Amino acid sequence: MTSGQPGTGNARPTPTGTDTESQPATTAAAGAPTQPARTSDEPAAETTAAQPPAGDGGATGSAPNGDSEADPATSGAVKDAARRADKQGDTAKQDAAGGGAASSDSTAKGTDAPKDSDPAKDGDPAKDGDPAKDGDPIKDGDPAKGAKADGADGTDKADSEAKPVGPERWEAFASAPEPRPSIVSRAGRPVGRFLIHEWTLAALGALALAVLMTWPTLRYPRYTLPQDYWDPSLQAWQMAWSGHILLADPARLWQSNTFFPELWSFAFSDTLLGYAPAGMLGSGPEDAVLRYNIMFVLAHALATFGAYALARQLGAGRIGAAVAGVSYTYAPWLLAQAGHLHVLSNGGIPLALAMLARGHGWSLRHGYRPERRHDGWVYAGWLVAAWQLSLGFGIGLPFAYLLAGVVLVAAVLFLARRLRTGQAVPFGRRLFAADVLGGVLFAGVGLLMAFPFFKVTELHPYAERTIGDIGLFSPPASGFVTAPGESRIWGGLHEGARAALPWHPEMTLLPGFVLYALAAGGLFFSVWRLRHRLLLLAGVLLTMAFAMGTRFFDGTFTYVPLFEHLPGWSGLRTPGRLMLWTTLLLGLLAAGAVTALTDRVRELTAQRIPSWPGPWLRMATLLPLLLVTVEGLNTTPHPVVPTQPAAMRSAEGPLLVLPSNQSLDQHVMLWSTSGFPDVVNGGSGFTPRQLDDVRRVSQSFPDQTSVDYLRTLGVRTVVLLRGQVAGTPWEITIDAPVESLGISRQEVGEAVVYRL
Repeated sequence: MTSGQPGTGNARPTPTGTDTESQPATTAAAGAPTQPARTSDEPAAETTAAQPPAGDGGATGSAPNGDSEADPATSGAVKDAARRADKQGDTAKQDAAGGGAASSDSTAKGTDAPKDSDPAKDGDPAKDGDPAKDGDPIKDGDPAKGAKADGADGTDKADSEAKPVGPERWEAFASAPEPRPSIVSRAGRPVGRFLIHEWTLAALGALALAVLMTWPTLRYPRYTLPQDYWDPSLQAWQMAWSGHILLADPARLWQSNTFFPELWSFAFSDTLLGYAPAGMLGSGPEDAVLRYNIMFVLAHALATFGAYALARQLGAGRIGAAVAGVSYTYAPWLLAQAGHLHVLSNGGIPLALAMLARGHGWSLRHGYRPERRHDGWVYAGWLVAAWQLSLGFGIGLPFAYLLAGVVLVAAVLFLARRLRTGQAVPFGRRLFAADVLGGVLFAGVGLLMAFPFFKVTELHPYAERTIGDIGLFSPPASGFVTAPGESRIWGGLHEGARAALPWHPEMTLLPGFVLYALAAGGLFFSVWRLRHRLLLLAGVLLTMAFAMGTRFFDGTFTYVPLFEHLPGWSGLRTPGRLMLWTTLLLGLLAAGAVTALTDRVRELTAQRIPSWPGPWLRMATLLPLLLVTVEGLNTTPHPVVPTQPAAMRSAEGPLLVLPSNQSLDQHVMLWSTSGFPDVVNGGSGFTPRQLDDVRRVSQSFPDQTSVDYLRTLGVRTVVLLRGQVAGTPWEITIDAPVESLGISRQEVGEAVVYRL
């Protein structure tokens, strides 16, 4: 019903716009100075004349804007309203009209209000601080809107509107403002996020587990070595020599201070060259032993972390990936390799594969996802692969051929898909460039590392292995279920089975019965697709066949073709170390099964009502990880390293230490880290013929023949160790006079020093 027309109730007629502007007091007295006029679409408000007059909060008829309407009969209302209108002047006029002045005019003329002055949009009190809605007219600061029909009290609120007492009344109850974070706290947030990140926790967990599982390696790290003190002494010298010579004279890297006067002597065995940065720290035998023990523990941690990263990248869950990492590092067969750091230093293999898979956006569970490609991870993967190769060819050479095969197969599959579908698979130039440059880097490191070994083979052709040598170290099938004596769980139980093996240190190849069981379960219950499970199974069987060397149908279809046709493969002495790949594949199968189990448990705990059994079910998923860890417990001995003789600290090279043999010479190599004098002694994978001659001739030392022979070689000092001469020819001649030979003799500690 349009204002100004007769209504069904006692509605007041709306004055025209002229009357409204010229008589503000009357309008205010009427109780609606701030009201926009009703349009023709809005019904007019109806009031009942019989209702009582309204004060503040009284039950009155509603004005069109919802304000309480003042009764004209109320005492003092007209005067108060006039006084308020006089004070506000044009401001009251503007606010009273608001966006509704035009509406009043239009309504008075019986036409619709303009669109831009629609009370529902511009001047609607319900949106712009309606007192009925907000409950506090002072908050809006609009004097016209704040002038409610409270004239019954005879009070003037216009003066009090200048003081915003409403908000101040509740400030004491407001919450304190959040303090601005300091520079330290702002910098600490990313650090905190880094510390709780999955990969940080995985690295710290792998390191802590390595310390515990290799204990007591770090109990007396300067005086003991794990497993024995022969090969570990050699490898401690290797790290010390590479670090020392790269700082002093890098051009002489391959011409070591041992096996004097042989050339390329540093390439007589795997070099652990990748650990050279560690060798730059410290000097002397004790520091060399400490360095070895630290790297021994870190090698275990890196292997666990690398296998974990690979399983996660392929799509396994956290617990499944942890099972893969622990089983790969602490498989019982690896306990027999505790004295071979170059075999245990295998963590770069799964880590490089994980980085390359991440950079190419590929996973076993989700396939190829081009949107996840990142060339930075590809560069990192090739760099880690090159570093792994620099640690030695015993483990690195099969890895190099695997990478070459993976690149070839991937290229063939990409081309085949393009020919079949007629569409190029997304790859990108940057990713292609990363693969090319990374592959060139990897190949370059391999060639630089291989060149000295080819020179050694050229100078010492008898050092190359024969297929007969491979047969001596080829394990039978029973080796895959036989544990070494260092296994705390199975060592004692398998003593009889080990006795039946020709060379049990390299033939006890049990990866773990728990791992076998989990991998078998992964063939039937897994997150991997069926074809992937079958491929993993085929890889397990194939690597086992290769690890048997000539024991699998004489190696005719497995090991022998590799031995005869692949460059460098003939230098690998023990086929059983290929069990490393079998263990990794078994771990991935187990990771798929454990991940499927944890996913199922998560679904069950989410569906259970009440949910209290949930934590117990989730803890049950840790059982496979616990069992794999327990099966990797060891009883590895940690013998005390022989103390360096005092004569070795001051002896001038070139020198010969007697007695000399393969085992004792490895101690001499370690003792020579004090200054690195040239020494004739040396121990490696083979013995040069000249060293054999020295050992044979020096049996009669000191005599004229041996003295002349050693002088011809350039030897100037001979150190004879009293503690080692029992049962040797030197037991009789160690105190014999030497004046007639033209040499001098001096007692230095527990050794006799001869100067030629």
